[in-house]
Amino acid sequence: MLPEYLRDAAGIAAVFGFFAMSWFGWAQEKPPASWTWPLRAGSILAGLVAVCGGLLVWRHWHDGSAIDDRTGPLFGIVVGIEFAAAGLGSAVLAIRERADLISAWIAFVVGVHLFPVAVVLDIPALHIPAALITVASVAAAWIARSTSTATSAVVGAATGPILLVSAALALIDALNR
Repeated sequence: MLPEYLRDAAGIAAVFGFFAMSWFGWAQEKPPASWTWPLRAGSILAGLVAVCGGLLVWRHWHDGSAIDDRTGPLFGIVVGIEFAAAGLGSAVLAIRERADLISAWIAFVVGVHLFPVAVVLDIPALHIPAALITVASVAAAWIARSTSTATSAVVGAATGPILLVSAALALIDALNR
């Protein structure tokens, strides 16, 4: 099921577009040289999708939304737990001198947090990027190690496109209503 409300589809486009841009940016930390231009193009496309989604959210701000008095606080709790887990895990990795794995950890937390977000907002389609990002985060650490590529480059190059495609599909959905 897709989002019931246009504003929520536009919101997904804006938020996922913004974070896709962020992941493409993080991937540019130490990528192989041949990845530079595709990562830059991904960042630009993601930024455009985010802006278009944001403008649609603004235009339809007073329309219906799955975020209401019941779901809003639950959504806030899920996001709060996500931020706490990402921060604590990152701190532990830094203390253990494994800062190279922080990007994979954060992607893992992002992927896992999308599962309860999908349930709270009643948008089952969010389970797809949740599963893809979770798998990509785990695979990225292994792929990075086996190819001597920076983990941030591998996880960003995987997570960015997942979020960009999800954001673009949400934007198309919102524009076709």
